[in-house]
Amino acid sequence: MINATEQQQHIEVQAPSERRNGSGFVGSDAPRWDDYSRCIRCGLCLNQCPTYRELGFEMDSPRGRIYQMAQVDEGRLPIGESFVRHIDLCLDCRACETACPSGVEYGKLVEAARAQIEQHYRRPFGERMLRYLAFHHLISKPGSLKVAGALLRFYQSSGLEEMVNRSGLLNSMPRLCELQQLTPAIESPSFFPQIGKVFPARGSRRFRVALHAGCIANLAFARLNETTVRVLQENGCEVTIAAGQICCGALPVHAGLRGLARDLARRNIEAFDAQPFDAILTNAAGCGSTLKEYGYLLKDDAVWAGKAASFSAKMRDVTEFLCEVGLTAQPPALPAMVTYQDSCHLAHGQKVRQQPRKLLNAIPGLRFVEMPLSDLCCGSAGIYNITETEVSMQLLRSKMEAANSTGASIIATANPGCILQLRAGAKLYGTGQRVMHVIELLDPARPSL
Repeated sequence: MINATEQQQHIEVQAPSERRNGSGFVGSDAPRWDDYSRCIRCGLCLNQCPTYRELGFEMDSPRGRIYQMAQVDEGRLPIGESFVRHIDLCLDCRACETACPSGVEYGKLVEAARAQIEQHYRRPFGERMLRYLAFHHLISKPGSLKVAGALLRFYQSSGLEEMVNRSGLLNSMPRLCELQQLTPAIESPSFFPQIGKVFPARGSRRFRVALHAGCIANLAFARLNETTVRVLQENGCEVTIAAGQICCGALPVHAGLRGLARDLARRNIEAFDAQPFDAILTNAAGCGSTLKEYGYLLKDDAVWAGKAASFSAKMRDVTEFLCEVGLTAQPPALPAMVTYQDSCHLAHGQKVRQQPRKLLNAIPGLRFVEMPLSDLCCGSAGIYNITETEVSMQLLRSKMEAANSTGASIIATANPGCILQLRAGAKLYGTGQRVMHVIELLDPARPSL
């Protein structure tokens, strides 16, 4: 445990000018002293932190990680294996921000720390190569993403996946078995052909909106994107899928690749800046949190700062937007019990909590029941369920215990990553629940459930 008196001395007493610079944070992505010195070590964040709840180590809590960041900044702690491990174990769910009475913006701190790790720490060769390929040559390049999607779809639909499962080949590799549970099903056709198209409002047009379709979502959640467009059309929106849009940059930001994230942000701003929209929407909470923070990401860019701020001001989660403007098309009746899982970057990152619940309660016949600890991370967290599978599955088991206690037959959420995680959870630890995006339950073309 951290000695509070000693921590007070290390973090607050020494003025910034007295800090040593030898192995500390440097460069434009370094955290500011005032940002992490706001932590008063009250401990209110501890019970809200998923990794602290599961692992019980102070250094794997927000308070402990901030302490380590300050030690690195002072030159007292190297950016070495121990520091990197504790920072990597963070889900960046930002639940600590909701609990913090001092307004510590922990998400910005941990992302800045990861940027420093990328600049000053050399990961093992295999890990470096995988990260380079995934971030620089897959999610950020639609052409490569299409090829990877086609190969994965062939594996899934040709019988190869079933053959591997029947062979028992994966039984001796439990981690691969778990990862396969989390692998998204590639849908056909993909949503890529819709990029660049405009979908007219049904009835009188109330708003002109644009939809950010994502990257992997174009392959694994093509039907969800189509549903999102359809629900918006039915509620008086002309929907543009802006040409030239690309990955939002959320995964690179969380991985510390801020240079790549800024490049992606500029490309998206340019794509959506071509036309005047009333709002720019997303159906992915993780994407939305980053898209709303483009202004912060590019604040030091004299050319793009203003455009980034304007872009972020127009960003809305689709549930947030529909709740703001009101539904004009009544959703079809749903005589079922439904619970809701708060996506971390919607509840904690964007402070959007009641809007999805209000939309669910607007569905005729739906019986809504709250889930205990609904805003505790399910363990998805971008690619966390791949890189930290063991902890992720522990969190998923706890989440499904909470979901099971509600007796609901449908678990609603507002993020594709959470959907994948919860669907795996329903199979492994659940009672056969269906996992759906809130927007799917509003769909006028929704089949009977």
